[in-house]
Amino acid sequence: MNDVRTAARQLAAGASLHEALGPVSAASWPELDHAIRDLPRWELGAYVAPGGRRLRWDLTAPLSYLRGGRSRRAQSESAAVIALCHHDGRIRESALDLVPGSPALLPLLLVRCTDWAAPVRDRARALLSEMPLSTLVPCAELVLLLARREQGRFAVDLLDRGLREGPATQVEALLASEDRTTRRFAHRIAVDRGLLAPGRLARLAAGCDDATLQDLCADAAIASMRDEEHDDVFGVLLAARATRVRAAGVTALRRAGRHDAARAWLADRSGVVRACARYVVRQGGTDPLPLYRAMCAGEVDEPGAAAGLGECGDRSDAGTLWALTNHPAPAVRVHAVSGLRALDAVTRDRLIRLIDDPSPAVVRAATRALLPEAAGLSREWLSERDAPDRPRAVRVAAQRLLRAAGWLRPTG
Repeated sequence: MNDVRTAARQLAAGASLHEALGPVSAASWPELDHAIRDLPRWELGAYVAPGGRRLRWDLTAPLSYLRGGRSRRAQSESAAVIALCHHDGRIRESALDLVPGSPALLPLLLVRCTDWAAPVRDRARALLSEMPLSTLVPCAELVLLLARREQGRFAVDLLDRGLREGPATQVEALLASEDRTTRRFAHRIAVDRGLLAPGRLARLAAGCDDATLQDLCADAAIASMRDEEHDDVFGVLLAARATRVRAAGVTALRRAGRHDAARAWLADRSGVVRACARYVVRQGGTDPLPLYRAMCAGEVDEPGAAAGLGECGDRSDAGTLWALTNHPAPAVRVHAVSGLRALDAVTRDRLIRLIDDPSPAVVRAATRALLPEAAGLSREWLSERDAPDRPRAVRVAAQRLLRAAGWLRPTG
């Protein structure tokens, strides 16, 4: 749409609502309201009505011209917008009578439902209450945006009731809204109404990048699934990329009595998922520590096992993890360092060599482990690794450690 200040001036000059606004977002309506209210009084008074008649705001009989015949009201839509946003509350209140029968003015009616002036606010709410609740659905994003205001709950409550009592198709239409707040609102209602099957809820949790919706849909899928739906729901949740979704799926294995199935996630790349897997395995009567020790012997096909061993092992397992810092797979070396940190078994002189590791991920892991020990490192040795001919990961690691030791000023 046009800049709201430009749109406000065009409306005051007699342009139609469509000409002034064009495609409009929900946030544009409150902005337009402020822009019109900030217009100079002379600019508002200079509005020329259709037919060449000059419209001036008569505070003793506001909008008498606009209250003429139905066709005249339609021709004066832009004047109605100006009146609905006018800085004088008496004009705003009188203009509300123009809203019924004019769908284009509904967004401004919603804005007036949050008006600071009680007479304007009460009149707007009374008019909104008389409208079918379904009329609010297309304006859901604006309703929820205005809910942030002190007086913004009225329309939200009406929208909530309309979506809970109305056709499921209205809720469905909002599930894919581009606005995150609207999507969340619609999904909560859909879950409460039981409109979404467990399998679909699982797919929604696994397929979105919104943590709130991931939790909502994953929990709802687990709570509502029947025995015959376990494979469908678990198959989706446990394969999800999002850590919190996998964690929810692993934890739910206990409820389903599938304790042994959690073993496959003991070596997950996420510490949260590993912890959930250990909990479920223990609930099934199995100690995960021997399982980790077995996974860390030999080839080590699952890198996360090294971190898991450190998370639930003891200091006697440190030797195994130190050996894994020489493993040919960078992922195993990374998790081995994480395991040593978990065991509080980091030895500065043994770990420092990994700052020169060819894998940037290993360098970062070693740097994190060495930061508490930075003051004990050689300043000369670190400065050598801050040279231009060193790999970028090594230079960054050296700079972080130099700063941690107080030998390099913090940037920024």
